[in-house]
This record gives sequence, C-alpha cells and structure tokens, in this order.
Amino acid sequence: MTTINIDHVSRWFGNVVAVNDVTMAIEPGVTGLLGPNGAGKSTLINMMGGFLAPSTGTVTLDGTAVWRNEQTYRRIGIVPEREGMYDFLSGAEFVIANAELHGLKDPRAAAREALATVEMLDAASRKIATYSKGMRQRVKMASALVHEPSVLLLDEPFNGMDPRQRMQLMDLLRRMGEEGRTVLFSSHILEEVEQLASHIEVVVAGRHAASGDFRKIRRLMTDRPHRYLVRSSDDRALAAALIADPSTAGVEVDLTEKALRIQAVDFTRFTELLPQVARAHGIRLLTVSPSDESLESVFSYLVAA
Repeated sequence: MTTINIDHVSRWFGNVVAVNDVTMAIEPGVTGLLGPNGAGKSTLINMMGGFLAPSTGTVTLDGTAVWRNEQTYRRIGIVPEREGMYDFLSGAEFVIANAELHGLKDPRAAAREALATVEMLDAASRKIATYSKGMRQRVKMASALVHEPSVLLLDEPFNGMDPRQRMQLMDLLRRMGEEGRTVLFSSHILEEVEQLASHIEVVVAGRHAASGDFRKIRRLMTDRPHRYLVRSSDDRALAAALIADPSTAGVEVDLTEKALRIQAVDFTRFTELLPQVARAHGIRLLTVSPSDESLESVFSYLVAA
C-alpha cells in the first residue's frame, strides 16, 4: 500500500506563490487532481515526483522524503504535460533508453512490454517526429511504466488524444488502480475526472479547496449560489414574482443590459420555478444564461466554502 503524503507544502518562484500550504494524502487507487489552468497542479506533481523541492513542508512516499532520494524514483513513474522527448529517436528507442536509465536487466523486453501496454507496438519503429500528440502521450506513458512503478503521476494525460485513445488510457489507469497501484492524474475537465477517479483533490490558486469522492465534490459545486442573466418580455414583473421565493437571494434589474441579474441559492428549485412563474404571469423568456459558470468561479466558491 503506497501512499504519498503532502504535509503543509508551499512552493514559490520569486514573488509568485504557486502552491500555498497544501496538505493531502494520495492513496492506492485512482485520484483526480482537479483545478483550473494555473492552479498549481503541475507544481504539485513535480514535487510528488521528486523533480522539484518544496519551499516549505514535506513530500513523503511511505514516510520517506521524495526530494533528493533516488531510491524513490524506482517506485515512481511520471508523465509530464510538457513534451520532454527526442524527435530523432523512434518510440522504441526512447522507451528503451528510459529502461536502461533504470538499470533494468532486459531493457528491450521491458520496453516492448510497456509499448504493448499502451498499444504502440505497431508504431514503435517510427520516429517520434512523425507522431501525433496522442501518440506522443502514449509513448511518454510507456516510458513511465517501463520499470513497473507502484506510483504513477500524470499531468493532463488526455490532452491531444482522440476519443478511442482516451478510452484506452482510461481503461488502463482504471485497471492499475484496481491492482492496488497509486495513480494520480491532473485535469481541468470535470467529465474526465468523473469517469475515472474514485477520489478527488481540488486545488485553486495554489490552495487546497476540497477533498472527497466525486459525488461529494459535484454536490458542493451544484449547491453553490448560481448567477443568471435573464431577459424576458416583462423584466420588472418577473423580478417581482421571483424575489418573493426563497430559492433566490437577489434579483437586480440591469438597465444597461436590459436584463435581470438573479442569484439563485437553491439551484434545483429555481430551475423549476422560473418557467412556472413566467407561464403563470404570461411572460415570455427570451434569454436564460448562467453568468458565473467558468471553472475559475466554480472552484473559487469551493475555496470559500
């Protein structure tokens, strides 16, 4: 049972704080590291993998510090978001080189097995320069798996993959989690996490925002206040009818936009109420659009929750 513990970890670059006092534990199974772009996910993964030192705090693998401990590298496989590859090599040569760096007894056999695992044997002899983004991702995956690590860290691994490649990788990661390996992948896409992760850690602006299973996190997101921009045939009459209901915390007439700005505190009730009220008062709804549905706004709510 391999566990990564992150204990009050911060990391800054000059005056920029990339990770701010984060504490979490990554346990066996598949964990999704969720957050908007620039949230600090890559920095956290690099510290977990031993490629970046925390400015404060500790990152340990089963109680042993990861930073400057080459023994932990034998147990960790990492798939970075950036392309750290040599285009003049073939896919097979790239994976074999990684097997040799790990000191494996039979680098070629290990590389062949890893390439078969990610379904890249047919293209293994081709130069990396000829690969698509999805193929590059799979070869990076093979190089991370070549020494059969107990921990796998993946930074935005589904970027550039077509739907078939995405499903294959999801199935592979799911199997690895079921085998008892510790798998963590980062993403800014809720649907990817929902399909794959049994546990979720959310980071926003370098801070740890939420932790739990997907249903718990999704419930927090759904139950938060929602803001809507609504245009109708009679904004004032609609506002008067909505403000009396407890599902709304505020209704404002925006004269510039010629619309209502509504804050709904009971998402389910409000979405049922709005068309009913409009019908009852003979009001025609022209526009109903959420005005705060960006990932940044959703995750920022979790930080404050």
